[in-house]
Amino acid sequence: MDGPPPRPWLPVSIDGVQLLSKSCFGDTEYHILLTDMQCVWEERMASADIETRAQELNRRLRAPVKAFFSHLSEVVRPALTGSDGGTNISVTQQDGNIDMKLKSELAGLPFHWEFHCTPAPVTVVCSQLVRPLLAMSFLLQRQVEQLGGLLGRKDAEIQDYRENGATLSRERLQTEVFEERTYRENFMSKALPLLASDQSDSLQFDAGLQQLYAAVLSHGSSRKRKLSEDPSVEETPVDEPDTTCSLGASKADSGAAEEVQLEAAGAKMADRAAERKPLPSAPAARPPAKPKKKKVGLFR
Repeated sequence: MDGPPPRPWLPVSIDGVQLLSKSCFGDTEYHILLTDMQCVWEERMASADIETRAQELNRRLRAPVKAFFSHLSEVVRPALTGSDGGTNISVTQQDGNIDMKLKSELAGLPFHWEFHCTPAPVTVVCSQLVRPLLAMSFLLQRQVEQLGGLLGRKDAEIQDYRENGATLSRERLQTEVFEERTYRENFMSKALPLLASDQSDSLQFDAGLQQLYAAVLSHGSSRKRKLSEDPSVEETPVDEPDTTCSLGASKADSGAAEEVQLEAAGAKMADRAAERKPLPSAPAARPPAKPKKKKVGLFR
């Protein structure tokens, strides 16, 4: 299954706890990342693990994962995207882990779920947070440099108008000549005290930063695909991390080329096994039919 498009970190408040959240829900599996900028937690759950936990928390539940997973994702997604619509979810932090307990109603009966998020490996923290933020910092610095150059050209244009006799119709529109060094010193002297006084600002990921984060991840993913499709770099390790919330991926931060090779090799082996599988010489005896049970919904 192809990975979903890159998702940004979203500021959320779950049970009064301020966090940044990044989540991905597939058909019967999910991957959640949470951070308070002191630690990063994650949980990956595949279909079999989800079924086991669901039966442990809901003893009367006898339904396959597909029957209730859409309900789970619909109920918890608002809380993980910052658009909480009254989701009954509680958060506890203990022994370095973070747990979220969800209570809802499914088919008229209580449905319980728990997310057990543990500290994420360093590779995940680097691929999902550190490297993208460094790339964003570099791009924003380039943007500042270009804006400084643009202001310098604007000042030169205004000076030319003045030398040719142009005057302002309103005094309040007059501006001073832009000096980058002076501006930077003034900005730092005013901005740093604000940053130190309110640590909650570090969890603010506005729409502009979310868009930039997604663009950085999308660029990294497209670069990895090009490298993995190029036979000339098949043996070259790829330094770019897997920056999408890809479902069912390994926790290790492996290169995209190696991942594609493993998937291709697995597909070829499966095809060969299918070709070698002999056809039955005679139809197998059909087992006796089991008595039909009355359907009673998701619960018994």
